[in-house]
Formats: sequence, structure tokens, C-alpha cells
Amino acid sequence: MKKANSQQAKAHNRLLILKTIYNNANISRADIARATGLNRATVSDAVTEFIKDGFVAEVGIGSSMAGKPPILLSMVDDARYLIGVDLAESEFRGAVIDLRGKIIHRLNLAVNGRDGDAALASVYGLLDKLIPLAEGPVLGIGIGTPGLINTRQRVVRNAVNLDWHDLPLGDLLDERYKMPVHIANDSQAAALAEFTFGDSKNISNLIVINIGRGTGAGIVLNRQLYYGDSFGAGEFGHVAYVENGERCRCGHYGCLETVASSQAIVRSARTIAKNDLHSKLYRFVASPEEINIDIVSQAFDAGDDAIRTLITEAGRYMGFAAANLVGILNVNRIVIAGSAARFGQALLEPIKQEIKRRSLPGLADETVVEITSLGDDIVILGAAALLLNHELGLP
Repeated sequence: MKKANSQQAKAHNRLLILKTIYNNANISRADIARATGLNRATVSDAVTEFIKDGFVAEVGIGSSMAGKPPILLSMVDDARYLIGVDLAESEFRGAVIDLRGKIIHRLNLAVNGRDGDAALASVYGLLDKLIPLAEGPVLGIGIGTPGLINTRQRVVRNAVNLDWHDLPLGDLLDERYKMPVHIANDSQAAALAEFTFGDSKNISNLIVINIGRGTGAGIVLNRQLYYGDSFGAGEFGHVAYVENGERCRCGHYGCLETVASSQAIVRSARTIAKNDLHSKLYRFVASPEEINIDIVSQAFDAGDDAIRTLITEAGRYMGFAAANLVGILNVNRIVIAGSAARFGQALLEPIKQEIKRRSLPGLADETVVEITSLGDDIVILGAAALLLNHELGLP
């Protein structure tokens, strides 16, 4: 037992030292010891190992008022590469990413409505092409996927948009690629990306509402990603908000996802095009079936009033749901992400208005709602952040 405790303490100290170097550019061994409270011998031994493994490098000489100037250390950003994958949109997206969240290579693979085994084959196809692009050792694979995910067992319990049910995705990828694999719901991954790499970096409490092919929220509480007792925290896209609404792929009627998601926006835009042969949508397509979220965005930019009304309505429904989050969690920072975030203020303003209209003024007035700065890469970066967190204890 004592040996195990000693090993655990050593592992904890190593992670603490590495985290300190990661968070502080150009730091000396003595400053690490002061910051962590560890003795200098412990720090020196760990740093020697990190340098040997390529994670840390000596980068220069610091200033000193007296005595020998200290040698400065820094994290080697490309010491390992992270494979981040986003399965949440109409195309699967993947990237090779360094330890600072810089995307080195990226690949997109059209899904074309494939689900079930065909969707799994597409994941393999994407990873088979992506992993060889890494120019050094790969730390592992991170996956952000829609649906209810058992993150601990790495099982996709139910992803209605992919028709996956109790899929042991982590084990399947382990067996095929022989490297660490971590999986989370795409909205939870988005929240981790915002906390790790975004403008909300290191903010203790945070909600990311991810409005893409599906709709969900990722929640950070007290600097920890909150999964919920059954790993389903933030699955409010499958809560019914519309009386006598449309049937959702989950089997219920009137779910938020049926009125406030990229799929819902595209479906409504196709209806607009069918009913109005003079719609600006026809500037970009020959038939309604060709309309996707990119086409909707182009028509929006061209000043299509019907599309603007459609985006406002989607924002209002999202505001209903966001107001509940404000009242239940009282988290002061809400970030909007996903493919629908491209509509910017046109989507954001009705969300803010409904939060003010439906929440206590004292809570609503203190709530900041904004669009993520990470763009379409947010889930990919969140998948990479999963690896950083689980494999290296970072950030």
C-alpha cells in the first residue's frame, strides 16, 4: 500500500509540475518549486524526465539579482499531437492539433445522411486518413459525438441522428488504432474547448449552447465539466417546448431540436422555398432539396426577410430554454456555438430578449450571452482538450 501511495504522489507531483510549466511560459525550476510548494529535488527530477520525453525544453537564461542566472523552461507545443474529431454536423470533421490547440492539419468527410454501420465506417475512414498526417507522436484520439454518451465506459448509449445505440465506440477505436481514446457528447466537448482555448478560458462557471445538427448544452461548474449522474447533463434538445409540435427523431413531439437546430432551420428554409418561387434562396440553388445551412446563410446575408424571421424564431425558442438554464443554474456566462452561430446577432438578440423576459431580472441582468470565438472548430478542439485533460492533466 505504501508503494502505491508513493507512486500516486509521484504521479500527482509530475502532473502538477507539467501543468505549471504549461500555464507559465519561460519559468525556472526554482519558480516551479515556489509555485507548487514542492522541493527543488522533486522538481528537478521531474523536469529531467520531461526533457527526456520531449515535453519540456530549456529555452534560455533568466535574469538574476545575485548568483547563477536560472535556466528557463517551456512546454514543447509539438511534443505530442492530438487527434480531435467532431461527429455532430452534416459532415464529420477531424484535425491534427498540437498541445496548445493549434490546428496543424484538418480533414472533412461528407456524411450524406449515412448512419448506423455506414456512419461508423466513415469514422474509420476519416481517422485512417487523419492519423498519418501527424508529424510526430500521437497522444491519442478525442471524439465529440452527438447523443447520450457514457464517458467513463466510452459507449454511445443513444445518438438518434447517427442511429447508434449502445455502441462501444471507445473499445472499437482502441482495438483498431492501439492508442488512448476519449469520448464525450459534442456539446460537453464544446464547453471544454471554450474553457480551455476560448475567450472563456479558466472561467469557473460556463454554459455553451451548441446549436448544430442537434441541440445541446455543455456545462462547466467550479472549473469542472459537469456530466450529470447518467452523463446526460445538457441534453435539453430533447425536452419538449412546442405543444403539438413535430415528431423528433428521438420519438417525442415538439422537442427543442425540432425548432432550434441547423436541421430545423434547413427544413423550414426548404418550406419557404417551396411556397415562394421568388425567394432569395433560388439565387443559390435550383431546387429546395439542395438547400443546406450554408445556402441558408447565403440567403440570410443577401437580405432575405423570410430567412431573417426564421432565424429570429429559432433564437426565441432557444431563449426559452436558455432562460430555464439561467434560473436553474445561475451561471453568468452563456456562449453560443455550432453551425447556427454563424447568424450572429440575428440569433443572439432574440435569445437575450427571451432570457430577460422569462428570467428574474436580477439574474438575467448579470448574464452575458455571446458567440464563441472558436467558430466551427469548437467541438474538434474540445475533443483535443479531453485528451489533454485525461492523459496529461492539462490545462
